[in-house]
Amino acid sequence: MIRLEDGRFSLGSATFSLGTHYLANLNLSDVLLPLMRELNEQLGETVSFHIREGDHRLCLFRINSQFSVRVNVQQGDIQALDRGAGGRVLLAFSGEPGELYDRVRNVYTYASVGERDEETSGISAPVFGSDQKLIGAVGIVAPVSRLDMALMTQYRPALLDIAARATERLGGDGSPMLAAINIPC
Repeated sequence: MIRLEDGRFSLGSATFSLGTHYLANLNLSDVLLPLMRELNEQLGETVSFHIREGDHRLCLFRINSQFSVRVNVQQGDIQALDRGAGGRVLLAFSGEPGELYDRVRNVYTYASVGERDEETSGISAPVFGSDQKLIGAVGIVAPVSRLDMALMTQYRPALLDIAARATERLGGDGSPMLAAINIPC
């Protein structure tokens, strides 16, 4: 704390230093995995987190479905950006032009049925860090036989809540995602 000339108090530079130290030592898994487990326990479905690496996406974290039939994508798998919910979200919030991506940026989610793989459905939302810098996309993935558009619409508020909470814990502003819960898809 420092005392200003008019007698009021203000936060000093140590606050900035502590914040910088916190961000430098932040481990993504410490923030994301508990939230992903929470979503998995709530819905029973696979929850994954993808990051963009050039013109592909990488599955960085994954919590498998509680069901015996599940989508076979593992941590470390590389997939295309232009197919599937996670890839579309990463493209949208990386500034990809077009009406589709404008819509994703407006509603903060993208849902797909059979787009990446004809037997796979998914819905994803972005996760941001400080200065609203895109970190990755968190998503729910399941077989088409179990996850249709109606169910993805039902799961969307829980997904956006998790994405907003992750964003807040990573130094970003999650309020736009929470506000998007009320935007019809």
